[in-house]
Amino acid sequence: MLHALALLVAAAPLAQDGGYRLPPQDVVDIVDAAPTPAVSISPDHKYMVLIDRSAMPSIEEVSRPWVGLAGLRIDARNNGRQTLGLNTGLQLRQVLGGTPKRIELPEGARISNPNWSHTSQHFGFTIVEDTDISLWVCDATSGEARELTSGLNAVHGGGWSWMPDGKSILAHVIPSDREPAPVLSRVPTGPAMQETAGDRSPVRTYQDLLSTPYDEALFQHLSTSQLEILGVDGDRAKEIGPAGMILDASPSPNGEYLLVSRMQRPFSYLMSYRSFPRSVEVWNVATDERVVMAEIPMAEGIPLGGVATGPRSFQWRAGAFSTLVWVQALDGGDPKVDAPLRDEWWLAPIGGEPRAMFATEHRSYGLTWMSDPDLVLASEYDRDRRWTRTTLHDLGTPKVDPIVLDDRSVQDRYGNPGSFVMEADPSGRSVVRQEGDWVYRTGAGDSPEGQLPFLDRQNLKTLEVERLWRCKLGSYENAVALLEVEEDGDVLRFLTRHESKNQPPNYFQRDLRNPGTWDQLTQFVDPTPQLRGITKQLVKYERADGVPLSATLYLPADHQEGQELPLVVWAYPREFNDPSTAGQVSGSPSRFTRIGGSSRLFFLTQGYAIMDGATMPIIGDAETMNDTFIVQIVSAAQAAIDKAVEMGVADGTRVGVGGHSYGAFMTANLLAHCDLFSAGLARSGAYNRTLTPFGFQSERRTLWEAPNAYAAISPFFHADKINEPLLMIHGAKDNNAGTYPIQSERMYHAIKGNGGTARLVMLPEESHGYRARESVLHALAEMIDWFDRHVKGPTHAEAIEASGEQGR
Repeated sequence: MLHALALLVAAAPLAQDGGYRLPPQDVVDIVDAAPTPAVSISPDHKYMVLIDRSAMPSIEEVSRPWVGLAGLRIDARNNGRQTLGLNTGLQLRQVLGGTPKRIELPEGARISNPNWSHTSQHFGFTIVEDTDISLWVCDATSGEARELTSGLNAVHGGGWSWMPDGKSILAHVIPSDREPAPVLSRVPTGPAMQETAGDRSPVRTYQDLLSTPYDEALFQHLSTSQLEILGVDGDRAKEIGPAGMILDASPSPNGEYLLVSRMQRPFSYLMSYRSFPRSVEVWNVATDERVVMAEIPMAEGIPLGGVATGPRSFQWRAGAFSTLVWVQALDGGDPKVDAPLRDEWWLAPIGGEPRAMFATEHRSYGLTWMSDPDLVLASEYDRDRRWTRTTLHDLGTPKVDPIVLDDRSVQDRYGNPGSFVMEADPSGRSVVRQEGDWVYRTGAGDSPEGQLPFLDRQNLKTLEVERLWRCKLGSYENAVALLEVEEDGDVLRFLTRHESKNQPPNYFQRDLRNPGTWDQLTQFVDPTPQLRGITKQLVKYERADGVPLSATLYLPADHQEGQELPLVVWAYPREFNDPSTAGQVSGSPSRFTRIGGSSRLFFLTQGYAIMDGATMPIIGDAETMNDTFIVQIVSAAQAAIDKAVEMGVADGTRVGVGGHSYGAFMTANLLAHCDLFSAGLARSGAYNRTLTPFGFQSERRTLWEAPNAYAAISPFFHADKINEPLLMIHGAKDNNAGTYPIQSERMYHAIKGNGGTARLVMLPEESHGYRARESVLHALAEMIDWFDRHVKGPTHAEAIEASGEQGR
């Protein structure tokens, strides 16, 4: 009878569990360790701002009220976005030496959005208060900061940006004559209504959408702003144009005009604000004259993976011009339509006639301007092949074929030539840095040995690529900025950020004339020296079908050679068209080991080995690859376990699997379709794909086009097969597309209803990732406790011995 009573107590419902839990103290100490400062370097590379950060916000801060409107989470008290984990202090110093100067700010200031003027004479930032957001500017020479204005409207962005002269700021402020916010009536005024009449409009699933007339009124109230131009020296603010629901405003290179995007009604209850109608206009700063360039309708009826049919992606042409450019679809915006050309770019000087610039074979993904305004880089993407191409166009000679600079699979990490080094032009626009015929590239340098970042230069006439520098094995160092370049294109000095397994990230100056030497510029110290005994290495292995796989193997600091530990396999599936790119190694085993948040690496402090980032490639045709999703992840999981066991570091009978988001989806599927694991840990996942009927991840088919595929890979449909314990953690206010909290709630109900073992932890006020200190520590306590109970247990030998003793 007493034994039966004990079982009843153990099976008490979770609702009786109360209060936030703490993990072991060594975990708490690491979580609470102060992070090293972030760094912002001035465009001329003479100054750096050290940005102090807190470890994480409290649950009180995370619980601050917000309203979910049109896909945004808005703090209605200060008229900005919900913002967590703001910066706490600023220090200014010279890059090449000097003592940092603490910038004097109001006590307890919560700092956001530091941003340098392209002249490097000032940088601006905002201070977020309980009922206000104020704009501040700091003089780089004196280090003195002062408030320019208050009452910023930061609902649609940061609320401010630099003007081309570098001495004035374009601010979005709350109109001085704004009416009080609408009041929600306690008594309904009528039902919310929607109607459709045969028009196809497939949309992905989103949270925080409008749902009532009150929502619409409040969203319009909070979105309305007035544009003002402010001088950093205290010049009187000048209002520009009328107040409105201004999404974005960017100045022309000469500062005479503003390109303004104004949101308009009607709103939608199915889509976010990004899909609402808008008017694209050009405003004359001096005369207030306004010209409408395009009226963009509600983004309904756009095919999945497609684009709108009218003009899109309006921007200014770089250089001392007032010329607009934009792109239009040539294929009706439908990626499934066969078309020789998909997009065409246009330009139009203010007051002039539009003319076509050039067309692209595949969908255009943006322009990158060179310092010469006649030269522009166009990026395009072929979704069928997952292929990218970058071409260089000379607008001065439009009949000359463009030069192809990059043409490869987006999944070919080894072949990635890197990103162009950029600089600010005289108007503050970001353009490709060019010295003579040379441009420069930096990249992660993925390779079979892991990432080895590089600095290259490329000749635009010959297309010759010259490797100037590459990180050495055993460390991770990337080029941050070019400090000194000769007229012939030779790089003399550049700035890097260096780290290794046991050395925290710091900034260095390298001189290519003396390649064996460097100058350390910052002295950031190790915030968690207790982690330095941890070892990690890149391991490679193969799936049963021969596909190359890899993972980073972590071992605890006290691991002894020959000791077989309980193992955690942590992964996130990714899609590939072919095995050659699927098998490419990513990441670096030489990066500084810093554990924070609710990281799975905390299992290292509790005696587990971890196969981290174990590759789970889903390979096949882009339209049907998910038909073999289950077979492929089970095979990859088996290979990861076998490799750790083969190396003698893991006990193959004590293995747990975990993942976040799509990794959680993977975890539940593995428990349903194989018996490789003792338990699972699934965070913020989606388990029933009928709740994401218009596609998910890279799935292109709808539920109605592939009902069997949706059911086959939905672990909810196979909950009766999950016979290993599953811990599910979810933010109670998750706003990530597709991962509604109800996904975990219904999955828990399904497992419980079929007699399985599961635990569901809903973290109050948290979204897709977990931010509050209390939430993070509780999640870690749950994770460690679950795997200690269901994975760690006795070793295989100990279990056999114990079984023998019981038999005797």
